[in-house]
Amino acid sequence: MCGLVGIYKQTSVLEQDKASLKIGMESLSGRGPDYSSIFSDQFVGLAHTRLSIIDTSSAGNQPMMDANNQLVMVYNGEFYNYKAEKEILLSKGYQFKNQTDTEVLINMYLAYGESFLQRINGCFSLAIYSQTDHSLLLARDRFGIKPLYWGKINDSIVFGSEIKSIEPFIVSKNLDYNALHQYFRFNYIPTSQTVYSEISKLEPGHLIKVGLDSFEKKPFYQLPYSRQYINNSQDVNQSKLKQLLSDAVERRLVSDVPLGTFLSGGVDSSIVSLLAARQLPRINTFSIGYKNEPLFDETRFAQLVAKRIHSNHHTFSLTNSDLLESLFPFLDYLDEPFADSSGLPVFILSKLTQAHVKVALSGDGADEIFAGYHKHGAHYKALYPDLSTNLIKFFGGIANAFPQSRNSKMGNLARQISKFHAGLNQTNKERYLSWLSVNSSQYANQILIKKSSGATISAYEDIITQYLTDDFNDILRSDVAILLPNDMLTKADKFSMANGLEVRTPFLDHHVVEWAFSLSSTSKINHQQKKKILVDTFSPHLPVDVFNRPKHGFEVPLLKWFRTELYTFLFDELLEEEKIKVQGQLNFELINQLKMQLMSNSPGDAVASLWAILVFQYWYDKKIVNFSKKN
Repeated sequence: MCGLVGIYKQTSVLEQDKASLKIGMESLSGRGPDYSSIFSDQFVGLAHTRLSIIDTSSAGNQPMMDANNQLVMVYNGEFYNYKAEKEILLSKGYQFKNQTDTEVLINMYLAYGESFLQRINGCFSLAIYSQTDHSLLLARDRFGIKPLYWGKINDSIVFGSEIKSIEPFIVSKNLDYNALHQYFRFNYIPTSQTVYSEISKLEPGHLIKVGLDSFEKKPFYQLPYSRQYINNSQDVNQSKLKQLLSDAVERRLVSDVPLGTFLSGGVDSSIVSLLAARQLPRINTFSIGYKNEPLFDETRFAQLVAKRIHSNHHTFSLTNSDLLESLFPFLDYLDEPFADSSGLPVFILSKLTQAHVKVALSGDGADEIFAGYHKHGAHYKALYPDLSTNLIKFFGGIANAFPQSRNSKMGNLARQISKFHAGLNQTNKERYLSWLSVNSSQYANQILIKKSSGATISAYEDIITQYLTDDFNDILRSDVAILLPNDMLTKADKFSMANGLEVRTPFLDHHVVEWAFSLSSTSKINHQQKKKILVDTFSPHLPVDVFNRPKHGFEVPLLKWFRTELYTFLFDELLEEEKIKVQGQLNFELINQLKMQLMSNSPGDAVASLWAILVFQYWYDKKIVNFSKKN
């Protein structure tokens, strides 16, 4: 996979635009360390940085043209069924100069027009420019595995794989306070907005078509939706799931460079690693753990799986010092605030894995399509309450009297019961937003000096909850549209590509996803079991401990850091009172309240809130304050 950046103008690309394009390209060197180049004419500039995976020869370099130099393309992604599509095109008389999937895509556009996007099994963001009519096509894959940012700036349309690649085109950086309100509520931005008002995310399954006198943005794919669920036996469904996932893994093992799998020891990564090992014996598997933090260390589960599937397993066991050494390189890479703290171990794991392989398969997407999160169990019980649910609805408020913390088993249980109790007394929409959030809308308005209006907040809440009905599958559909591309896949792409590692996601093969949504929710979840069909199908083939363990996030020991190693940096430097008040962005009094809660015996979610504040303030100092000084 790679990085791309470009500019399109209906007038003329200027020398200063070409200079900005070069700077933007250089900012993507981590995504594509193997080669970089630029194409430009009067109306367009296209730049590309390459991570060589398929046909690693120079013939695969981009920007790439078709045989007749009619189209020019830059592309980030992998196209897994390209060989089959190439055979069809050869039979139609199309010519090829190399063995890449990129050239197949170019010829598919010539053959089928924009409908070629429907034929791709893979992940991608791409730009194709026609030298014939000077039109430009931008597109992003069905589920948002690969990112594509874009914006209308003056008389230009700019686009890129990361925000930092577009920043050179921005004359003044205007913060989008609606997006920041979302950030401080969810710890990421769950809509198509970004932190800059000038830049948006192209939604998954969407395209943009631009001509010299036209502009169109529209979806080319929507997840098929029907409540007429298939009614097959359990045995038939399990057999189908095995086949679909085996095929999806096999497609993602095609590579001209070494590859492996991430293996956390959880259900999803264990299934992917199992299926990969059946096709590539002694495949490399990789996991990360914490020497000093047994509550967060899960490497023993990964080792059990690796022993069962006979993989060549690599365990990276980190100390707190190792984690802290990576903190500032991690923060420096962020081009907008993103406060999912599990991004840090993904960043470190990717860096360490890249020393061995250039491609890693992951289990991303399984939780969203098969109901794997704690909140999914909670949503199911809220929609279909049993006796224990009703008891918590009426008496669960007692949990508020107990200390709450993510960093102890009893404290986390009290926190979860308290949140569950509150959600049971809300509407379906309120409950979904609450359990998707780290903080309330009221908190987000309090922490920001510049407020969002009630109408604006209501508008983005409507976007987030647009698919919700009383059918549990719509909870999952909403997560696929919101949580998956804007949090989970952002994290997987951003922090792997920062280290020149390509991550592939078999669970997000569109055949798997569409089939999963043809199943009723009872195949996936009941009052006792989440990801039911995955567990029933694969538990005979993996260690029992993988399925009996409680689900554990990819967490880092933030509470300990904030109370010890990071205390001075966080409170005396980054969030120093006079500095915060002069900048006029954040409410210092509320920061102080969170500090007091952090140091109490019931820190609750103050840790996650302060992490979001740390990430924002570090980013603000670097991107806004330093930018203002230079300009």
